[in-house]
Amino acid sequence: MLQNTQQTMDLYIYYRVPLADTTLFLAEVSELQDNLAHLYTVRTALKRRPVAQDGMHTWMEVYLDVDEDFPVRLEQAVAASKLPSLIDGKRHTEQFLDLSLCA
Repeated sequence: MLQNTQQTMDLYIYYRVPLADTTLFLAEVSELQDNLAHLYTVRTALKRRPVAQDGMHTWMEVYLDVDEDFPVRLEQAVAASKLPSLIDGKRHTEQFLDLSLCA
């Protein structure tokens, strides 16, 4: 039996956004994720910690089952958006493989 050597991964990107920028942030990140989902056929999600701290919420973008080239395309899309100006600090990216696919 041949195994698929191309592995996909899930991306989890978290950062903080000031409460005052929430409305603009939601519009911007929703447009970004909608465009990426359409262009690259990826599933996306947006999550937020339930409680604000120091006037900020921690947000997380999720991109499921992406190929190894997707992080570069994602960063290009983010750089071309207004998103960086709405984020306090930097974006932290975590990558995870789905172990059920690796077995």
